[in-house]
Amino acid sequence: MSHGFSPMLADNSRSSSVNSLVIEKPLTSLKHSELTDRIIAVFYNVYNELGFGFLESTYAEATLVALQQSGLTAVREVSVPVWFRGVKVGQYFADILVDDKILLELKSARSLDSSHEAQLLHYQRATKIEVGLLLNFGTRPQFRRLIFDNDRKMIRVDPCKSVAKVSV
Repeated sequence: MSHGFSPMLADNSRSSSVNSLVIEKPLTSLKHSELTDRIIAVFYNVYNELGFGFLESTYAEATLVALQQSGLTAVREVSVPVWFRGVKVGQYFADILVDDKILLELKSARSLDSSHEAQLLHYQRATKIEVGLLLNFGTRPQFRRLIFDNDRKMIRVDPCKSVAKVSV
């Protein structure tokens, strides 16, 4: 039974007249890609070993152990203060920080949604960490890689004067 596929010849002697584009290296390299690849491998190892159904805190502790055993520096419950006009107005805790470069936000949800991404992006905005991984230990493993460059984190300083300070 044919599915309409034809064999593609890769032999140089037969395909010398074929013009083809071969990408020898990636067009762009991802920031901290080697480190994120290692972290994602650890994530899948933890998921494969534990499966789904545990609380997020269990996955966080297991991930921390696995990251450290793989030779990475990992810290859990990293303080993320939020500042407004020089005053601390909030305090959050990111799940895991790896090698002072990657923030990990762990979930144990049915699936990832935009609120999970927003949470990680807010942590990234409040810190100098540009790369974050959202790892979901749900019914099927999921991850998302989020970038928030420090150049884009500039807090707008009085883009408009406060109405309270405008003289009438």
